[in-house]
Amino acid sequence: MLSLLASAAASDPIQWAELGLKPGIEIGSFTLRYYSLAYLGGLLFAYWHLSKMLRAPGAPMAQRHADDLFFYCTLGIILGGRLGYAMFYDPALFTSFEGNGFVSYRLLRLWDGGMSFHGGLMGVLAAIAYVSWRGELSFLRVCDYIAVNVPVGMMLGRLANFINGELWGRVITVPSEVPWAMVFPGGGPLARHPSQLYQAALEGAILIVILLYAFWRTRARYRPGLLVGIFTTGISLGRFVSEFFREPDAQLADFARESGLSMGQWLTIPLIVLGIAVMARALIRRPLASGTTGDPAPA
Repeated sequence: MLSLLASAAASDPIQWAELGLKPGIEIGSFTLRYYSLAYLGGLLFAYWHLSKMLRAPGAPMAQRHADDLFFYCTLGIILGGRLGYAMFYDPALFTSFEGNGFVSYRLLRLWDGGMSFHGGLMGVLAAIAYVSWRGELSFLRVCDYIAVNVPVGMMLGRLANFINGELWGRVITVPSEVPWAMVFPGGGPLARHPSQLYQAALEGAILIVILLYAFWRTRARYRPGLLVGIFTTGISLGRFVSEFFREPDAQLADFARESGLSMGQWLTIPLIVLGIAVMARALIRRPLASGTTGDPAPA
């Protein structure tokens, strides 16, 4: 990190290759990749913090429901994220067979990369819907409690992308005007935006502060939909803005050029509208008198 700050003060762009970053931890002949650790870290934090939230007043579910959510949401993230990526970004994955190793079907080769935020979101919503239906819980209130914990995983995932030197940003026309301009080995000799760090901040760090404050320091938990509305609006706006600096997927570069926006931005616009609508509904309706029931507070 010190080398990064020192290089930022110079006029020449930062060379990512000189930062000494490695994709993972070498354990004998096995590499424990930071991207996998990011997923694991995000899920473990979510489980720990959700359990802590359930011990506070107003919880809409019990610890056994958190245990179920941990399993089904993990499944939803993996399946939804991969299927969403194939559907929205690379349909060829459904029919391609290549690569070395035991698994040649590209759709199942998760280690080659390719996960979609929007697909993962749909997978998590399906998991929440199932657990809520089975446990006779309020779907919206469960979403509120889950939403508070998601940005930590998003931040860790984007930091892992940076460490891996992948998903770099667009070319910077005048690198000297952007002190943190960076040259990535896979991006050619031109300086680019380290858009992974922008996303880590916009989709992760900022939302972590806002949502943790809203849950622990306000009565937002008693307004069904407010927390998930803040999350949906915030992460969607963050994604929309950061996409202006992120290099589009190679197979969708022409689409972004012709439509004026990237695929990620087009998919994010409905989420921004939905998030604002959910927040407005939560603020208009009377808050709950208690988190254990759906009864409104007395007038």
